[in-house]
Amino acid sequence: MTPEPTPRARAHAGTTRRRSTTMKVLLAVVLLLPLLEIVALIMVGKAIGVLWTIALLIAMAVLGTWLAKRETGRTYRALQTALGSGKMPTDEMTDAILVMVGGFLLILPGFLTDILALVLILPFTRPAARRLLQTVVAAKALGVTRGGATRGSGPRPGPQRPPGHGQVIEGEIVSEDGPPSSWGRQDGPRSLD
Repeated sequence: MTPEPTPRARAHAGTTRRRSTTMKVLLAVVLLLPLLEIVALIMVGKAIGVLWTIALLIAMAVLGTWLAKRETGRTYRALQTALGSGKMPTDEMTDAILVMVGGFLLILPGFLTDILALVLILPFTRPAARRLLQTVVAAKALGVTRGGATRGSGPRPGPQRPPGHGQVIEGEIVSEDGPPSSWGRQDGPRSLD
């Protein structure tokens, strides 16, 4: 008779299944993308001619490179401003990642990657891509913390307790300075009750 797996072991097994599914999808995209790009190039070549297709590819590469360089500078300045003001630069960091991925996609020849790159780089389409990326990352982070399993981790030794059901230690906080309203008075330490 096999013992019942712990909740942590079940969460780890679910994470492993999700990871293998993600890898299969990523592999399919990597294999299908060149085929889809070739089909798109052939269709555009038949519609407008080979020379115009090559000219359009070159024009997209030049325009995309200029746009990526410009948006990289803007993103860097926005990131520096956010860091200088003490603000958490979440949006600025996400924008930097999107511009970097978009710049990489512009290097790849083809119309489909260029269209995706423009969506990631253009300032008026990037907010939608930013929200999507932040939502996906937040969902993954919550899945890892709620599931309790991370890559390479197994069940921890010792008794397993659900989150939020740990040992409670009661105590009293005593401030030597007292509450802020008494800072002007000199009558010693006070309880915060």
